[in-house]
Amino acid sequence: MSHITVIGGNGYTGAAIVSESLERGHTVTVVSRSVPDAPVEGVAYVTGSALEPAVLDEALTGADFAVVAVSSRGGEAQAAPTLAGLLVERAAQSGVKLLVVGGFSSLRPSADEPRVIEGEVPEQYLAEATAGHDSLEALLAAPSGVSWTFFSPAAHYGSWVEGKPSGAYKLGGEVMILDPETGTSYLHADDLADAVLDVLESDQPARGHVSVVS
Repeated sequence: MSHITVIGGNGYTGAAIVSESLERGHTVTVVSRSVPDAPVEGVAYVTGSALEPAVLDEALTGADFAVVAVSSRGGEAQAAPTLAGLLVERAAQSGVKLLVVGGFSSLRPSADEPRVIEGEVPEQYLAEATAGHDSLEALLAAPSGVSWTFFSPAAHYGSWVEGKPSGAYKLGGEVMILDPETGTSYLHADDLADAVLDVLESDQPARGHVSVVS
């Protein structure tokens, strides 16, 4: 079993990853700015900003994997890419493997087309989309010895999206996976958590940029 540090483990995405990690028997540390009202049994909590060196030192001590599931919305828009850069530096030194949950806008409609972020993104989503893609850029610039996977969820993903977990998922490359009938895609946090843990537990955890849909 592995020691997994989940940064942002109290949120919609992070909580699902924490739950799935515990269910599979892994040791879990959660980094968040505050301890939840109902701490999860068996989880070690590190309270504070992961951008602070001392907090990151404590969080990554003994960790085999660092999973990033932080929000890039609102005032936190610049935190995600900064954190990705810091983790790349730590991974180059310690060998911790990185799994980062980003956004849909980093995907391409097809292999020969630009990424969504390179086109017209609605103003209300632009800061979040840019922050998510900047995190991917930080990983793409990582030294060759750093193991990382960047997950781009479906077009419809988040706590506000109605729907239940399918109990399955599809994993692709940097080209978006769309339902041929609806022309869009959906993902539940539980299905994403399954994908993250399956990649983490695989013999070759480094997968580069991947897309995930339910």
